[in-house]
Amino acid sequence: MTGRKNCSGDVPAAKSSVPIAFDDESSFTRLGLILLATDMTTEQDFALMARICGGDRLRLHATRVAYANPVTPENLRAMGPRLGQAAGLLAPVMPLKAVYFSCTSGSAVIGDDVVAAAVQNAMPAADGQPAPKAVTPLTAATAACSALGVSRLCMLTPYTEDSTKAVVGYFVDHGVEASHVSYLGLGDDRDMARITTDSLVQAAKEAVARSAGPAPQALFISCTALRSMQTAAQIEQKIGIPVITSNQAAAWYSFKTAGIDTSAAPFGRLMTKDIP
Repeated sequence: MTGRKNCSGDVPAAKSSVPIAFDDESSFTRLGLILLATDMTTEQDFALMARICGGDRLRLHATRVAYANPVTPENLRAMGPRLGQAAGLLAPVMPLKAVYFSCTSGSAVIGDDVVAAAVQNAMPAADGQPAPKAVTPLTAATAACSALGVSRLCMLTPYTEDSTKAVVGYFVDHGVEASHVSYLGLGDDRDMARITTDSLVQAAKEAVARSAGPAPQALFISCTALRSMQTAAQIEQKIGIPVITSNQAAAWYSFKTAGIDTSAAPFGRLMTKDIP
């Protein structure tokens, strides 16, 4: 068997004489993403938003946090101590405007304060640059409710009942009433990522139809694994009320935080609103 020859001494090499110019870092806008190890959806959602709204100076930087299915409060809570390490992997990147922890039920169980501490400890304010804004799907969704003037939601989640209750509890604690909650009973977020558009539309229509008492003012579709951002506008046409989804709200909130106009994004009424 013939081995590869070491040619390093045979090829002439010289340092280039071309003067090197660098782009001004302040001309870039950078957003960070902390994704679950099993996330199959968020990168595509944010990349699509970036293509539509971000221009050629927006950069997305992603890292992942260890996570194991099934989706249970215990497994979600176990990510909490790992967030600092994941955020630390983003720290060498140039200053970020916001860092998004992409897990709805996880942020409900772990808590926004824990997520924010992990991000800000890894990337504290320095050299005149503020710490990046920590974003979760639920901080974004409650901001979306305020932007849309919504205080009563119908909800659809792909989870089992236990994880669904954690998300519902978050909204109640933040002054948003639930008129009805439907859940699909799935335990693996990789299955959640494969739910078809037609299934999501039908489940959304059923959830709204089952709402009791005063009519819901909006539908919240929970879970960053669901491919629901791109169906938000379609579902709005079917049900006649605004639709808020985890990644849609988070992308809107993150982009707005970075000073980026989202009104061109065809992902529902929320895209035309400002953060309150």
